[in-house]
Amino acid sequence: MNRRYFLGALLSVAAAPALAKSTFERPRQLSFHHLHSDERISVVYRIGDYYQRDALQRLNVFLRDYRTGDVMPIDPQLYDLLYDVKSHLGDPDARFEVVSAYRSPQTNAMLRNMSDGVARNSFHLRGQAMDVRFPDLSLRHLRDAALNLNRGGVGYYPRSDFVHLDTGSVRHWSA
Repeated sequence: MNRRYFLGALLSVAAAPALAKSTFERPRQLSFHHLHSDERISVVYRIGDYYQRDALQRLNVFLRDYRTGDVMPIDPQLYDLLYDVKSHLGDPDARFEVVSAYRSPQTNAMLRNMSDGVARNSFHLRGQAMDVRFPDLSLRHLRDAALNLNRGGVGYYPRSDFVHLDTGSVRHWSA
C-alpha cells in the first residue's frame, strides 16, 4: 500500500463523521399553498432529530379546518412523509398544494353526507392525513413516489385531482 493511498483513506475515514453529521442535521423544509384559503407557508419544521416547535405551531394553524377555523396538532410524521415524498421526486423546492388537511368532526360529517368516499373515522380528524398535489407534476408520479416509500396510506383520486397521504398502516386505494 503506498503512502498516498494510506493518507487518502485516513482522511476519508476522518471526514466521514463530519459529512454524515452535516447530512443528518440538514434542515427539513416544506412549502405549502392552501387552495381554499389561498395562504402560503414555507417553514423549516425539523433540524436533525429535533422538530421545531414554533414551526409546528405555525403549520397547525395553517392546516386548520378552513371551514370552522378549528386547529388540531398535525402528526409530525406526516411532515416527514411529505418531505420524503418530495425528496423522492427530486425537487427540493416543490410546493405542495393542499386540498384538505385537518377536518373537524362537523366538517367530516358534512363531507360524509355529500360523498361515499369520506371515512367516518378519517385520519383527517386526528391530524394524520393530507390531500395534496403539485401544480406541475402528474398525480401518478406523486402517487408512485408515495407508494415507493411503503409508509402509511396512499389514496389516488384522479377525478378529484389529489393524492391522499396519511400516517396510518401501509395500504393504498384508488377512487
